[in-house]
Amino acid sequence: MVKKALVTGSAAGIGRAIALDLAERGFDVAFHYNRSAAAAHQACEEAATMGVNAIAIQADVTNSHQAKSLVENAANQLGGLSVVVNNVGNYLGKPTSQISTEEWLGVIDSNLNSTFYVTQAAIPYLKASGWGRIVNFACASAHNLIARNTNTAYIVAKTGIIIYTKSLAKELVKDKITANIVSPGIAENSFEYDPNFPHPLPELPAQRPASLSEIARAAWFFISPDADYITGQVLEVSGGWSL
Repeated sequence: MVKKALVTGSAAGIGRAIALDLAERGFDVAFHYNRSAAAAHQACEEAATMGVNAIAIQADVTNSHQAKSLVENAANQLGGLSVVVNNVGNYLGKPTSQISTEEWLGVIDSNLNSTFYVTQAAIPYLKASGWGRIVNFACASAHNLIARNTNTAYIVAKTGIIIYTKSLAKELVKDKITANIVSPGIAENSFEYDPNFPHPLPELPAQRPASLSEIARAAWFFISPDADYITGQVLEVSGGWSL
């Protein structure tokens, strides 16, 4: 088992929690950031205390060339790559008819296209490792084809990620590479917990948000050797929100 991982958007939040969890499990980790250099390097230093190789790499993954360079640099500096976690993705809440072309493209680029660019560049390295894991991020209920009030572009992108990941899963299983999806609901770092958020929190059956560590453990389930036979699946971490 080659323990070399790249986690996008890992300077803070869910991505950081996943990258540090992997470091604690003995993985060399590439922390990716776009603008948060100080936070990424701080996370790297924390990971290094666990006795692993940890690096921080800057890239705008909505740019296909930078995404490819990110993967190449991570693989070269870590000595290979066996795990890719695509965590990057901006949210937009706006009535569907009011979304501008720039906003639409921005959300699709940030979520769906970035996942595609990074994953496509990583596949040859995963194959070379002889074992691989792809974990992509959707969101709670993205698999439900229903109308949306204010997050249409975001859900379109996340549903696209699910279809893309399932297609990869079917194709790559012969190469001992699995591809799965984690779909979080509201987490402890979600924008709904910003004191300036104007709307009341949705009612959650679990009566609390997900912790970052709970989402990280969901990602680990798909990465772990116990999930060798599981591919193309969606694991929703939402406390029953979308039931």
